[in-house]
Amino acid sequence: MTAPELHIAVDPDTEIDDVEIGRKLFAREIGFLKGVVGLDGLPEADRPEICFAGRSNVGKSTLINALTGRKGLARSSNTPGRTQELNFFTIPDAGYVVDLPGYGFAKAPKAKVDAWQALLRAYVAGRTTLARVIVLIDARHGVKDVDHTFMETLDRAAVVFQTVMTKADKPKKSALADSIAQTREALRRHPAAYPMILTTSAETGEGIPELRAHLAPLLT
Repeated sequence: MTAPELHIAVDPDTEIDDVEIGRKLFAREIGFLKGVVGLDGLPEADRPEICFAGRSNVGKSTLINALTGRKGLARSSNTPGRTQELNFFTIPDAGYVVDLPGYGFAKAPKAKVDAWQALLRAYVAGRTTLARVIVLIDARHGVKDVDHTFMETLDRAAVVFQTVMTKADKPKKSALADSIAQTREALRRHPAAYPMILTTSAETGEGIPELRAHLAPLLT
């Protein structure tokens, strides 16, 4: 299968109505449902869900908090490997948002890291109601080997993933442009890549309305 052409959406021309729909969806009383440590603990597959994946400390929890406007909904930490479960959050009358354990380096015992990495791979490859995997890439660093390894898992399972770049406020404009270009080129290797890259900053709010607008149809 040939990888699709990839289009960059640093500032997508998103319709105002779509932005408002996304805002209203993520403004609902979203709540923590459960943390899952094994496939037998997954909630019933009765609604669509999206999950956020990425290297440890890429900003998954922080981005979820920015999307929902609630700083303490998903626990974030500067310590790589803080998230060690599949954390499910429920949007009333809609789907689940799932915060996955980070892959790559983590400050935790190897056996524990191996266990949650295996759970992560089994979940993304086998969850029938998974509408989209959102793979986060740090805008300062671009795609790394460990990202390619995870993306190859999604390629083999034919699970569509979309790349969202985090911390876009950190690099200078020229460095950000280079990082986007590197990411675009890297994604050409992956047939499961969705043909759009979004950039975000949880700190400044850049790209958050557009990301909400993009995710809303997948969750309703």
